[in-house]
Amino acid sequence: MLDAPIVKRSVTIAGHASSVSIEKPFWDAFKAIADEKGTSINKLVTKLDDARVGGESVNLSSAIRLYVLESLKQPS
Repeated sequence: MLDAPIVKRSVTIAGHASSVSIEKPFWDAFKAIADEKGTSINKLVTKLDDARVGGESVNLSSAIRLYVLESLKQPS
């Protein structure tokens, strides 16, 4: 678990291609969250990107990790 590989994925944010690199377990959890919400990874990434704009924002990879952690803390 501590040696989880970094996975780079292409995503589309507001019509623009971008890439995000995070550990595979985070991608797996992020995809599961998107599936559970009935949305696509691209739409969920766009939502996170919109939310982090302005102020003291974290980079997109960190935003995804934090979102996954917050989602896992929520009761099912």
